Amino acid sequence: MTISELELQIAKLNRAEKAHLLQLLVRDIANSWPGIEKTPGVVGGEARIVRTRIPVWVLENYRRLGWREAKILENYPTLRAVDLVNAWAYAEAHPQEIEQAIQENESA
Repeated sequence: MTISELELQIAKLNRAEKAHLLQLLVRDIANSWPGIEKTPGVVGGEARIVRTRIPVWVLENYRRLGWREAKILENYPTLRAVDLVNAWAYAEAHPQEIEQAIQENESA
């Protein structure tokens, strides 16, 4: 379906249906992070760096252990500096999720 076709379909919705659609879209956008993906079946569905299987919690844990960004990038050559920026932003916005993932994996 093209955007034009979608616009025609949206025009046919009543106000309540449009409001519901808007809520769904906002929720979807709010759960989207540039450079971060969650895919069921990939690294347990954990937030990870796009193009990789590197979970955000792993990078955040290294940062907490005192690893500098240069050391992380050296140890993960597929990562770029922007990937770390995205990971830090995600970790800051989802502290409970990241903390839980670190705790679960430390006790495993």
